[in-house]
Amino acid sequence: MANALVSIQILPHTPNGDTIIPYVDRAIAMIQDSGVKYWVGPLETTMEGELSQLLDLVRSMNEEMIRIGCPYVISQVKIYYHPTEGASIDRLTEKYRS
Repeated sequence: MANALVSIQILPHTPNGDTIIPYVDRAIAMIQDSGVKYWVGPLETTMEGELSQLLDLVRSMNEEMIRIGCPYVISQVKIYYHPTEGASIDRLTEKYRS
C-alpha cells in the first residue's frame, strides 16, 4: 500500500532560453521508468508510492536536469503523507470522475 502522494512541477532553467518542454518530458519519462503510479496534469504530475521512493525520484529528476545542461532548476513539490491509511490518487479523486 502506498503511503504518499507527491506532486511535482519541475521548472528547469534551460540553456539559451530553450523551451522547457523536452526537459519536462525527460522528467516525466523518469517517473514512467520508475514504475510508480502517476497522473500527469496540465501544471504538475502526481506520483503515488512510498514517501522515501518518491522523494528520491524528485532528487533524481532535479539532478538529471543539471546533467542534461540546465544551470539550475526550481521544483515545486506537494506532499500528502498518510502512513496508517495509505494514499491513493484514485481514492482522492473518485468523486470527480464520472
